[in-house]
Amino acid sequence: MIIYGKQLFLHLLNHYPSRIETVFLPKKCDPKLFSQIARVTQNICTIDERKAQALCHGGNHQGFIAEIKDLELVPFNEIKQGSFLVILDEVTDVGNIGAIVRSAYAFGADGLILSGMKTCNLEAILRTSSAAAFELPIALCPSTRDMLNELKQIGFTLYGADMGGVDVKEVTFAPKRVLIMGSEGKGLSPKVKERLDTVVSIKMARAFDSLNVSAAAAVLCDRIANG
Repeated sequence: MIIYGKQLFLHLLNHYPSRIETVFLPKKCDPKLFSQIARVTQNICTIDERKAQALCHGGNHQGFIAEIKDLELVPFNEIKQGSFLVILDEVTDVGNIGAIVRSAYAFGADGLILSGMKTCNLEAILRTSSAAAFELPIALCPSTRDMLNELKQIGFTLYGADMGGVDVKEVTFAPKRVLIMGSEGKGLSPKVKERLDTVVSIKMARAFDSLNVSAAAAVLCDRIANG
């Protein structure tokens, strides 16, 4: 797995140095930082900008590119042991997913589940989450219906975000709770809504259609965590 960007690279260097296999430097870096990198791996390659752009597919590498051990998904049976889960049902934009991973981790969620899809781009999610994907367990569940049924059977209360729901400020959340966010274009699907215990919404001071799914998730995670 290739990662790039200064913030993500430094997070790995400081917190997960054993994951770094090869470092590619298209620019000279601070001698002190270079010494720190050299203590982690002997595989340090100086490359030109053309090679750098090829490795990061034209992304803004900021002078830092590395090949690391792959980030792995967590089994659903492990993630369901938590008490506060976030589910993204058919959310596909990796920018939104990464932002929600950051918010979910920041507000104390125990894990995040990507549902209604068979594959996901973990490399992009790691980058857009600014390394929070290393901290928050992520699972992938193709069948949303089966997953929700199982979560209800083991005592979770299901809360879904929708414009027509109860004001989130008026909701007292259960000890074992799941927040479900729907897709960017369609929101929550009927098959999800029919399994929810409560539909919640964010009441806004000014008339507007809706918040972006990542912004809404941040607000709702804060409400769940802090009341």
